[in-house]
Amino acid sequence: MEERRKFLTIYMCYQQFVYFYGMRLLKQFFNFYLNSSIHVALSVYALTYVTLLEFGFSYEKNVLCFVFYASITGYNFVKYFGVAKFHHRGLASWLKAIQVFSFFAFILMCYYGLQLSFFTLLGIAGFGVVTFLYAIPFLPKRLFLDQQNNLRSIGGLKIYLIGLVWMGVTVCLPIIENKYAVDTDVIITAIQRYLYVLVLMLPFEIRDLQYDSLKLSTVPQKIGVKGTKLMGMILLVVFFLLEFFKDETHQIKIMVLLILSILTAVFLLWSSKKQSIYYASFWVEALPVFWLVLMLFFD
Repeated sequence: MEERRKFLTIYMCYQQFVYFYGMRLLKQFFNFYLNSSIHVALSVYALTYVTLLEFGFSYEKNVLCFVFYASITGYNFVKYFGVAKFHHRGLASWLKAIQVFSFFAFILMCYYGLQLSFFTLLGIAGFGVVTFLYAIPFLPKRLFLDQQNNLRSIGGLKIYLIGLVWMGVTVCLPIIENKYAVDTDVIITAIQRYLYVLVLMLPFEIRDLQYDSLKLSTVPQKIGVKGTKLMGMILLVVFFLLEFFKDETHQIKIMVLLILSILTAVFLLWSSKKQSIYYASFWVEALPVFWLVLMLFFD
């Protein structure tokens, strides 16, 4: 009987040990998944795939893979350029891992990029320049309070630049690669995508309200949290109604957009300055993936 008790005690301790370190390892993996920009890259991938489905294009592996790896490379460059620049010798192990991961993503980005057409590469070059200037200091320091004299530091410009790049990458690149004529539907789709990305950025703007420099003039700093949510709701209504102005649409697409708009509105209304660390960076950023799932499910 005593031996049985000892065995059960040891077994329970072993279970607790495995659970504790298993959960710890899972959390570290999940944080790496977010911090290395894999999650946001999946969102960009999903929006690009949505464009292919909307216009009846075939599955474009080269475009989708390029967009995925380019998103990882670009986002990690923007997020960690300053950190790596000033703390190269004392980089934390997690940042070194992200650097190595980003290097391989860059190699794969170049590989898939070389498979694309010349005109697609020209478009990529344009968006690449915007991304580069977004992170690299090049403007007069007298314009800034925080000395980060790059495009992301210009008051009120951040979310509009991100919206422009996401719209260009997820709509324009597939259109150019497939040599599709720019018609009314393409223009409306580009406007819709731009508006939707702006709405997706608002929960992030609300979350960062207590940390952002006043010089940034973010949307919540200008019009407050309630005004930001109202603005997002209006943009979502416009985003949805624009679908009815297209030459070609159908009930399934309208239903998908309605579900997506309602869910996005819920996430926007629930966002706050003290939201969970995963609320915006995981759940809100997963909405484009949910959009793709809906499109594939109803296709």
